[in-house]
Amino acid sequence: MNSMLETAGAVAVITGAGSGIGAGLARKWASAGGKSVLADIDSAGLREVADDIRKNGGDVRPVTCDVTVEKDNQDMARLAVEVFGHINLVAPCAGIIDDGVLLSIDKNTGQVKDSMSLEQFRSVLDVNLTGTFLTVRECSTQMVNTGSRGLICLLSSIGSLGTAGQINYSSSKAAVSAMPKVITSEFFRKGIAGQIRCVAVAPGYVDTPMVNGMNAEALERIREQIPIGRMISVEEVVSLVMELFRNEACAGETYYIHGGLRLGSKG
Repeated sequence: MNSMLETAGAVAVITGAGSGIGAGLARKWASAGGKSVLADIDSAGLREVADDIRKNGGDVRPVTCDVTVEKDNQDMARLAVEVFGHINLVAPCAGIIDDGVLLSIDKNTGQVKDSMSLEQFRSVLDVNLTGTFLTVRECSTQMVNTGSRGLICLLSSIGSLGTAGQINYSSSKAAVSAMPKVITSEFFRKGIAGQIRCVAVAPGYVDTPMVNGMNAEALERIREQIPIGRMISVEEVVSLVMELFRNEACAGETYYIHGGLRLGSKG
């Protein structure tokens, strides 16, 4: 069967929808005729995005959600099915950064003076990795039980290849990059890999509030290494997600979108 999925009338569950890529995807999905449940821990940002979409005639249901909480994910997935009857796109865009090096070494003594705390490491993994797992588990459960056809589109990063100063973030995104192959293999065994596909999008440095909140000098050094001469726009990432949903030949892979950036040996 050679087919392209239609966004019009399809239902998306998007976390991290209050800003950045999640908000951009929510707006694009609605403009293409899709319906959605939008989730974020930032109620104000989420409400702003949802109101904006409704003003333009979109059908959305915003829900405040902490993706690290099991029940919040369950309620979100159930809401989508209760309101719309099915789920066609799952996009866990919720994510955080909390940069820092593994060890801080004193230039004068050569001794370790500080290190990344367990909390700093764990908090990023809780949102980026455990949160993604919970969202995917709950939404895919509803997709299977309702016979929904569609795509699980995870959000990885070029940081999954290993960025200095981001051992927590890079570890979380590397793990997310492995998920499409695992989920696709498991669904293939069960005979539903054609019904529910899984991919990941791995952007480079995207022009979002989270990225722009990074160290300015570090960001400028990165910008100088991007062959296309600029950061990636949210719209460009969203465009790729929309095509991955539409094109059913795309499955089980992580798709990089980074303007040609290759991380050097010093990250």
